[in-house]
Amino acid sequence: MAIDVKVPGVGESVQEGMIASWAKASGDWIQQDDVLCELETDKATVEIVAENSGKLQILADAGKVIARIDETAQGAPVKDVKSSTKVESPSRDSAAAPAAQVSASAEAPPKPLENGPAVRRMLAEKPAVLDNLVTTGRGGRTTKTDLIDAFEKKPMPQKTEKAAPAPTPKTAGPRGETREPMSMLRRKIAKRLVESQHTAAILTTFNEVDMSAVMALRAKYKDIFEKRHGLKLGFMGFFLKASVWALTEFPRVNASIENDEIIYHHYCDIGVAVSTEKGLLVPVLRNVEQMSVKDVEHAINELAVKARVNKISLDELTGGTFTVSNGGIFGSLLSTPIINPPQTAILGMHKIQQRPMVLEDGRIEARPMMYLAMSYDHRLIDGKEAVQFLVKVKEIIEDPSRLLLGV
Repeated sequence: MAIDVKVPGVGESVQEGMIASWAKASGDWIQQDDVLCELETDKATVEIVAENSGKLQILADAGKVIARIDETAQGAPVKDVKSSTKVESPSRDSAAAPAAQVSASAEAPPKPLENGPAVRRMLAEKPAVLDNLVTTGRGGRTTKTDLIDAFEKKPMPQKTEKAAPAPTPKTAGPRGETREPMSMLRRKIAKRLVESQHTAAILTTFNEVDMSAVMALRAKYKDIFEKRHGLKLGFMGFFLKASVWALTEFPRVNASIENDEIIYHHYCDIGVAVSTEKGLLVPVLRNVEQMSVKDVEHAINELAVKARVNKISLDELTGGTFTVSNGGIFGSLLSTPIINPPQTAILGMHKIQQRPMVLEDGRIEARPMMYLAMSYDHRLIDGKEAVQFLVKVKEIIEDPSRLLLGV
């Protein structure tokens, strides 16, 4: 009996997907729960796994069916298969793109279970995670959940993004060029950025904040914090909590526009920009107004790990009433962040840099300073509000005891 392999439902808002890579080829013998391929949408990447054991046949022009598993077959050799095959999601009546070509040869015994491509990639990039890794997958296969558990046991050092090596160009005379399709995520990012620029009256206001108080607090308690909570105490927890107090005082910064109406949100769902190999993702922390600094740090760490191992869900990437982005981790000294529609504002953090500052008593002293930038939609938020909002964030960061008093 042949079992059809179909594109899984990936959310109502996702209309199109792309097969990013195949882990198996036509003719392979497939074990139940083997990863067949990775389906990339404009919001996340999901693995398609085999529901039964059998011989795999990748199909062409078969609607929502992208492959078929023959349970009666005895096993077959691996053959080449093309990647980046475009398919349509269940929300569209469209056909799968042409599959790879198959060549027949002598049969071979079933292969042992292998890790999925996403897992193999993460293990290659973060070999130190093996110290804490416990595999629970079928036949000893490592799952993404195993990787996330290993990350949480021992937080891994954050990877510094490196420039991807340029692909080898196709030779065309003395010069050459290479073309590759944009990923679904990159297409979505491009569409959203253009939409933001075309639909909002974006303006940016700047300020700078003295990080001395927060850095002293962090230095004093970071070891105790890590020992008790198993997390490193960063700066994002302070900035998200400072943002909550400012959003409460200036509710239009937390609002959105729908047609001719202003929607005021009586909660603070804050998106935190996370850089991954496939592009920028913005997972959303819900009800940050109800969280402590510890809760915020834990939630950010959990969502960041999920984003980097393609385990994050679509629900965790949707919604949000405000966004915080930290370009400083890459060395950015100043930038103008772009609003994430339908939100009306975004806060940009930047690199901490020692600069000479004139103190109130006239002394000049080197202080750890950070430039802050807030881009806002001038259709809804006036310049005065934007400046006052940013000043409020600055005041709380420079005197974090305000977080305890709510002032």
